[in-house]
Amino acid sequence: MQSPDKPAGSVADAQRGNWVDRYAPAWLKPYARLARWDRPIGFWLLFWPCAFSLALAANAGHGTGMDWSALLLCLVGAIAMRGAGCTFNDIVDTDIDMKVARTRSRPIPSGQVTKRQAALFLVLQALFGLLVLVQFNGFAIGLGVASLLPVAVYPFMKRITWWPQLFLGIAFSWGGLLGWATQVGSLSLAPLLLYGGAILWTIGYDTIYALQDIEDDALIGVRSTARLFGRRARAMIAAFYAATLLVWGTAGLAVGAGAIFLVGLGLTGALLAWQVATLDPRDPANALVRFKSNHVAGLVFTAGLLADMMLRAG
Repeated sequence: MQSPDKPAGSVADAQRGNWVDRYAPAWLKPYARLARWDRPIGFWLLFWPCAFSLALAANAGHGTGMDWSALLLCLVGAIAMRGAGCTFNDIVDTDIDMKVARTRSRPIPSGQVTKRQAALFLVLQALFGLLVLVQFNGFAIGLGVASLLPVAVYPFMKRITWWPQLFLGIAFSWGGLLGWATQVGSLSLAPLLLYGGAILWTIGYDTIYALQDIEDDALIGVRSTARLFGRRARAMIAAFYAATLLVWGTAGLAVGAGAIFLVGLGLTGALLAWQVATLDPRDPANALVRFKSNHVAGLVFTAGLLADMMLRAG
């Protein structure tokens, strides 16, 4: 049943008063909700590894500084491909979404959109993402196309492994490779380290996100690191976040980043530490706030890389 304080058709965990509910025309609302345009945190978390990687390449001296046009293209691409990924995920997970309180109001299980309509929308979003991708060099295009494999595999992992968050990290962190590739046309140790750190970060923050569904997931047999870790969830999240900072620090130092970068890394670490210290695994609202704060963590880490690059360039 639709909550009385939510507009008709609104998804349960969307922010109240979001722009889709308030301003989108009626015909567009189900598709906007399918693509999660009412919940922008997802495309930001997909975008930040791209920004990290572009800033890392700028620190390494590739090009004449930060490639702002590539950054904008990556943001547009992240919005398109996050929407496509969510649409595919919802097509695959309809049977599961119908059994979970937080997700049964999504467009497909609630009957706002058919699977056929969702599939057509998926194709349109993917084509738009391809249009963005072909603006880059051949190596980056090939790398971007390769990302479709982990994206396609991810929705099935919650059925067969306790580590779906790992597979989400592999897919969601791909920008950590792609941003560098758009500037250099190849890969090296630094972007690989950045990518590995982003995977660890994703496991940490998506474990927090999965805490919202832990009871429903247990009832229907869906697996997650939140269920796997159980009472050790906070300690394990802390361990993944600590490993994230260590690997990211190594990536920055590998390209010659200096003191300002380390300050930014420290501030990022402080935000991640706050998440762990104040996390209440039994409170879904608490978990959602801490999950969403990773947008700020991504912004701070990127700003540290850029500030360090600009200081040394000046």
